[in-house]
Amino acid sequence: MQKAMINTTEKDSNYQNLDKMSVLEILSNINEEDKTVPLAVERVIPQIESLVKVIVDRMKGGGRLFYIGAGTSGRLGILDASECPPTYGVPFDWVIGLIAGGDSAIRKAVEFAEDDLEQAWKDLEEYAINTNDVVIGIAASGTTPYVIGGLDKANEMGIATGCIVCNGNSPIAERAQYPVEVIVGPEFVTGSTRMKAGTAQKLVLNMISTAVMIQLGRVKGNKMVDMQLSNHKLVGRGVRMVMAETGTDEETAAALIEEFGNVRQAIDNYNLKNKH
Repeated sequence: MQKAMINTTEKDSNYQNLDKMSVLEILSNINEEDKTVPLAVERVIPQIESLVKVIVDRMKGGGRLFYIGAGTSGRLGILDASECPPTYGVPFDWVIGLIAGGDSAIRKAVEFAEDDLEQAWKDLEEYAINTNDVVIGIAASGTTPYVIGGLDKANEMGIATGCIVCNGNSPIAERAQYPVEVIVGPEFVTGSTRMKAGTAQKLVLNMISTAVMIQLGRVKGNKMVDMQLSNHKLVGRGVRMVMAETGTDEETAAALIEEFGNVRQAIDNYNLKNKH
């Protein structure tokens, strides 16, 4: 039997009369609330660790990572997924973010899209989801029907499931095999979960995708050696990485980057030619 949900995201703000505050008071008080978020994340690092380990295991076997969510939560999942290919040079179908209401909901809210219990699974089926994959439901409230339906069906099909929620004992956390429950408490503006809850979700998503990519060998030392060199700033960073790793001068490093188009390949090929 499920314990009663601890719904803190909808609790009244710790602050009253926000509309009477000065700009400095508003900013200072928001900042005070924001300071509590990393501490809430710290308390659930063991939960995040368990989720990361299963993701790494599945992805080493050829699986993918899916994020499903609505509103702010869905957008944060899409943001994290979209940043993995340029940062780590991975295929665009390794990490996939899905939002209730489809891609148009990224910019403009789609009314009642999050209330559809069936749609998340339909969205996942578009990608031929299978038992090698992992699905993470993201929902500050822990009650979003779109996410609940997706996790229910994923569980039924034998797919590993996780979640990132900000209420205790929520229906979504009950369904997730690897729940992450970051309890951040009431928002500065009552119920505005794009604030502390959204910040917590972003921090956890950063931790998950970064740890997974490191474990999958997409980082060398502390460098993004597989990043896409898609602008002059990144090309310059790539040249400096090659210089640091090989001890060559800037001209040589730039030539290696030009030839191989990738930091890892530039370093590996230089080392191969000069190992004797």
